[in-house]
Amino acid sequence: MKLSFKLTFWKGILVVIWILGIVAAVIRFSKGLGASTNLSDQFPWGLWIGFDILCGVGLAAGGFTIAAIVYIFDIKRFYPILRPTILTAFLGYIMMIVGLLFDLGQPWRLWHLLIYWNPHSVLFEVGWCVMLYTTVLALEFSPILFERLGWGKPKKWIGTVAVPLVIAGVILSTLHQSSLGALYLIMPEKLYPLWYSPIIPFLFFLSAVAVGCAMVIFESHLSYRAFGHRLRLDLLADLGRVMLVTLVVYAILKIQDFSGRGVWAHIFEMRTETYLFWSEILIGVFAPIILLSIKKVRLSAQGLYYASVCTITGFLLNRLNVTVTGMQASSGVSYFPSWMEISITLAIIATGFFIFSLAARYLPIFQHPEANSKPEAVTIPKKGSNVEALPKS
Repeated sequence: MKLSFKLTFWKGILVVIWILGIVAAVIRFSKGLGASTNLSDQFPWGLWIGFDILCGVGLAAGGFTIAAIVYIFDIKRFYPILRPTILTAFLGYIMMIVGLLFDLGQPWRLWHLLIYWNPHSVLFEVGWCVMLYTTVLALEFSPILFERLGWGKPKKWIGTVAVPLVIAGVILSTLHQSSLGALYLIMPEKLYPLWYSPIIPFLFFLSAVAVGCAMVIFESHLSYRAFGHRLRLDLLADLGRVMLVTLVVYAILKIQDFSGRGVWAHIFEMRTETYLFWSEILIGVFAPIILLSIKKVRLSAQGLYYASVCTITGFLLNRLNVTVTGMQASSGVSYFPSWMEISITLAIIATGFFIFSLAARYLPIFQHPEANSKPEAVTIPKKGSNVEALPKS
């Protein structure tokens, strides 16, 4: 295995992001949260919670979704996209944990979660689920590493417990995806009515399933552009249908929730929360529903890509709206992240992309020995090409 490095424009940007992130990290751990962030006692949760944790966990939801499809529902034709999805989920959770270490006032006490139990706390449940699910993802990812190293026996041992591992992963992921929303159930007077809901845990879970599928499509598109790996459009089109159904259910629940709580008047008020709410709904819910409802778009790589970008954007807006925008009015303060908060977040994200690129080059990420032979993969069609010839399922 020979590593090579050639400085390019994007690698130069990566180095700059890393340098700024390192400087910000040194300031954060040497001078504390007060000197490195714009957080306060009135507004203690900011970018690192809203983006690094709430968004990071949701964006990694494709891991349990695809693993459940392959191992629990035994739909083997999804094997070709299983490994990159597991890698994305594993990296997502590692980056989320790193982000949490920056946000905690005393991160060296994180191990206290293992010793000092508080079963009545939602954060306690989230912490244990994230810790256990990250372990599950590490075990699910290990056969890729064993295969690269030629370790047949350890890979076989993991294979014998693959189904129980996936079942445990689905249970754990379902619990903490919804529990992150449950954190806000105790804030009916603080969270703005457009985002507070008694069913917010279920809304969080549904949106995570939708964005998990979107991330699989998004990463498949980028992997093709970066590494030349072919796409299975028939599989991605099926994920597009899952996204469509999930987003429709999400929209229906949202409408019923608004009607039940009588908050329709808030969506017409001329204020920042209203504008951001409409951006979230129009971009992240209505736009992908319309796109994916069109068969020609759903069977097009470009169409799926645009729908996934809309879904991901709407998801990010939702989590940031819940964490930041929806909490500012009740807190009485205005919050915008400092350059150090932004630098550390960008450094974490850039590192995740960098590690994924290394894994894609030097590990059998886009191979799976158990994958059955299926219709020939189809590359991304050029603009104006006929997409009706693509495999349909």
